[in-house]
Amino acid sequence: MNRKLAAKFAAIAAAGVVTLAMTACDSPQGGDEGGDASGEGGGLRVGLAYDVGGRGDRSFNDSAYRGLERVQDELGISADDVQDFEPQEGESDVDKEERLRLMADEGFDVVIGVGFAYAEPMRAVAAEEAYADVDFAIVDSEIDDLDNVTSLVFTEEQASFLAGAAAALKTEEDHVGFIGGVETPLIQKFEAGYVAGAQEINPDIEIDISYLTQPPDMAGFSDPARGKSTAEGQYDSGADVIYHAAGASGNGVLEAATEQERLFIGVDSDQYESATDEQKPFVVTSALKQVDTAVFEFVQSVADGEAQSGIQRFDLASGGVDYSTANEEQIGDVQEQLDELKQQIIDGEIEVPTEP
Repeated sequence: MNRKLAAKFAAIAAAGVVTLAMTACDSPQGGDEGGDASGEGGGLRVGLAYDVGGRGDRSFNDSAYRGLERVQDELGISADDVQDFEPQEGESDVDKEERLRLMADEGFDVVIGVGFAYAEPMRAVAAEEAYADVDFAIVDSEIDDLDNVTSLVFTEEQASFLAGAAAALKTEEDHVGFIGGVETPLIQKFEAGYVAGAQEINPDIEIDISYLTQPPDMAGFSDPARGKSTAEGQYDSGADVIYHAAGASGNGVLEAATEQERLFIGVDSDQYESATDEQKPFVVTSALKQVDTAVFEFVQSVADGEAQSGIQRFDLASGGVDYSTANEEQIGDVQEQLDELKQQIIDGEIEVPTEP
């Protein structure tokens, strides 16, 4: 962080207006050699603000971080010019507004908000005349009335449908579960797709549905202990496969699955890849959401001088969502059926619901 920005953050925190945590985006090489300023994106400054749970959630935010790694590695933008910002527990919209405004004030050409919680703060900041030349992007929310804001959104329900089908194909009890972090319309899309996919395989399957918190309490995305206890309850009630859409809280779900030797389906990132050796055997698949690709392609478009605009939607047909096949021992015996369902969705033969 440059000294001017550090001073501003310190002054604001001291005044009690907002508390911000900011970390430099680590180089893919582990040092300060993430790019050459003479490369394709030379001179471009990119800032990204995480959603609840922050970097290290092994899910949604980590996927966005991988996009930053690609930006640094492939576009020739130096490590000093690619920075990520951590959220604080219980922060308000005003805090998020100040974070976005400071990023723009300090010369970030690209400002990305990860998560629907940035919708109103970004709308407020991007609309200010002083920031008309800043290229803003928001993940998981649609803002279509500001020329300098691009919305990066996904058909989560399609990937969740495949997760539900996988759960129904793998269960031995005809009883599966879903755990959402916070009961918002976005997470209900995951639920709707999952239930539809499971019922496509078995219309009589029993499906337990749990949410960790209700809005405006967003702690459901960052509470692994609650995720674990909720999963234990579903497993104890007879479910033998659980799919979560709960951010960092999903790490607790995976702990419960491992301890009880039941099955787990991850979300957003391929959670088989980040699981421990002890956990890997219980990860059937993950509903993938290529936030990393969306982040990278948006920054690349700005670097190319043709910034994406409006709503950019990522679906099964475009490869923006999918399911993971990393754990061949678990997914191999049902992959053919899942691929058939996937093609039917792409062809429009199956229309996946977006509401429970």
